[in-house]
Amino acid sequence: MNVSFTQILNTQEKKLAFFQNIVLVAIADRYVDKLESDFLVSVGDQLQLTEKDTLHIADNLKNLKFIIPQDGLQKSLELEMLVKMVLQDGIVEKREYDLCLEYTRQIGFTKEKLDELIAQSKN
Repeated sequence: MNVSFTQILNTQEKKLAFFQNIVLVAIADRYVDKLESDFLVSVGDQLQLTEKDTLHIADNLKNLKFIIPQDGLQKSLELEMLVKMVLQDGIVEKREYDLCLEYTRQIGFTKEKLDELIAQSKN
């Protein structure tokens, strides 16, 4: 079953929630480097989000919380993208990892699943 990004994230609400979750991980270590920034822009472009669409996310960084999707496919996709974000700078920062782990547990997955995804994504 090959389902595309846009088929899973098929509403503006889902796209913004997905983007917000990725932003949360990007800012976890309190520094967004060029690779992370480029990745965020790339994801925003893929989701066809404008700067105006994402302004409320940027304006509320301190108050952001994970928005947990209901759909199983979306949960898996988001976790994979969060792991990609963590690995953008080649370093798994503790804060980033801990935040990913929090998300992983909130969607009902295990720490082992997260560690497995990180190991697979490094290869």
